[in-house]
Amino acid sequence: MCSALQQLGVPPGSRVGIYGSNCPQWIVAMQACNGYSLICVPLYDTLGAGAVDYIIDHAEIDVVFIQDKKIKEILSPNCKSAKRLKALVAFTLATREQIKEADEIGMKVYSWNDFLKVGKVNPSQPCPPKENDICTIMYTSGTSGKPKGVILTHESHALYVKGVNLFMDQFDDKMTTDDVFLSFLPLAHILDRMIEEYFFHKGASIGYYHGDLNALRDDIQELKPTLLVGVPRVYERIYEGILKAIAELRPLRRVIFNVLYNRKLASMKSGYSHKTASPFADMLAFRKVKARLGGRLRLLISGGAPLSTEIEEFLRVTTCAYFIQGYGLTETLGPSTVCYIDDMALVGSVGVPATYTEIRLEEVPEMGYDPLGVPSRGEICIRGKSLFAGYYKNPELTNEAIVDGWFHTGDIGEMSPDGILKVIDRKKNIFKLSQGEYVAVEYLEKVYGFPPLVEDIWVYGDSFRSNLVAVVNPHEENTMKWAESNGYKGSFSEICKLEGLKEYILKELAAVAQKNKLRGFEYIKGIVLDHIPFDIERDLVTATMKKRRNNMLKYYQSEIDTVYKKLETQKNAAKAK
Repeated sequence: MCSALQQLGVPPGSRVGIYGSNCPQWIVAMQACNGYSLICVPLYDTLGAGAVDYIIDHAEIDVVFIQDKKIKEILSPNCKSAKRLKALVAFTLATREQIKEADEIGMKVYSWNDFLKVGKVNPSQPCPPKENDICTIMYTSGTSGKPKGVILTHESHALYVKGVNLFMDQFDDKMTTDDVFLSFLPLAHILDRMIEEYFFHKGASIGYYHGDLNALRDDIQELKPTLLVGVPRVYERIYEGILKAIAELRPLRRVIFNVLYNRKLASMKSGYSHKTASPFADMLAFRKVKARLGGRLRLLISGGAPLSTEIEEFLRVTTCAYFIQGYGLTETLGPSTVCYIDDMALVGSVGVPATYTEIRLEEVPEMGYDPLGVPSRGEICIRGKSLFAGYYKNPELTNEAIVDGWFHTGDIGEMSPDGILKVIDRKKNIFKLSQGEYVAVEYLEKVYGFPPLVEDIWVYGDSFRSNLVAVVNPHEENTMKWAESNGYKGSFSEICKLEGLKEYILKELAAVAQKNKLRGFEYIKGIVLDHIPFDIERDLVTATMKKRRNNMLKYYQSEIDTVYKKLETQKNAAKAK
């Protein structure tokens, strides 16, 4: 593979893209980059419309290894940067039409096997990278709507692996070559990528899901993994599935399950490990939960966003496996904090600093967070050996993020006296939903402000929910015109209480989202209408009309909770059909 790249005139230091779902070809292409000092640049379209086009141009990519069904995206007229590419290498095959279309813009398209033959006919020696060479430029969400390229070196990757080794050495349960990891989180994201790096180091096995998250249970049953890594939304689905199965039990069996659950939970809280807390309960009730998850799971890891305490406790008890949470970012090569197995004091937290990592909290006076207060709260700042080298072609943003060696995450943390960290807020107006996807809220508010009936809008979401909701100030004149044309009478405040108006504005917002090619999780699913504009009198905005988001949440909390309950009811009703 490396030799074939050299034949294309791709020298060491060049950028090579990989675009597609997790599969063995993805990893082979990545390791080919590592073996010849090429820089791997993952491409993925969940960063929004035009992201792939932007990354190819910004990173100056020469060749893209690509999943067959994604070839049409590169050859689309919308992907203007495709003209700079020397070649596409399909994970299997490209069609004749695609080969012809690519040839018209001076680009070659290879099938996987044909590209391997090019390398076999023209072998060349590997060109191992130096420690400070760039390994990967991994793009992640930016505040302006443009992705930012996170520079990760080979040294930082190696130190991550060494750090995990040191962390794992303190436990009796050791990882072996018999362990199996099910890969389904995107390899273009740091969490799955670094787990796989560690598995390769240990000589363990990796299996790739067949591409349909709705059929993930079938993949689990087939592969029987020992490690499962997911975002909270994955574990929420597992939790909901188990609860559904429990609800279908006969009343007596439900009572027995609950008694055994409470008994094991109490034992674990008193200091017993999950293995010794109640072997009887595991045999009688929880072995069936374990069987639903393949029967061999030893460890489950949740990352990407906070998981609710209730679900974490439930899975710690019922899965007959270790369950932990962690916290990290692309800039920190994944986990910067991690929980200890079988330590129930860490439930609801993201744990303690990982190996080679220092963490401190910095004061955020405008939000009332003080590290010297009780409890200790502030912006989470991270320093360590497994830290990114900067943002690609963006020294201003790099200098803003890294000050005196400390990376300022923008997340707000709460730290206990014994160093246990919880993530409780976001300093900047970007947050994650429960499935781990970033939402740039100010950008969305600009997009959603275009419909004629919308005077102003505040978009809200949090890490424990998968949907966005919003509070809308309707435009009075346009709203009254709408009411008149639809046969409604009354004052502006009365019209704003109409369900018909809510439904109409929701449709308008959906149309705007579709027009602007927003991603599914960026669609607003429920709204609250307030006929009074966001004002200084209620302390909802500043004197310069900037939104006081914490105050808005407090003010509209009950109405937002009502909207989310309605959405949950609709979801459950749809499942029951």
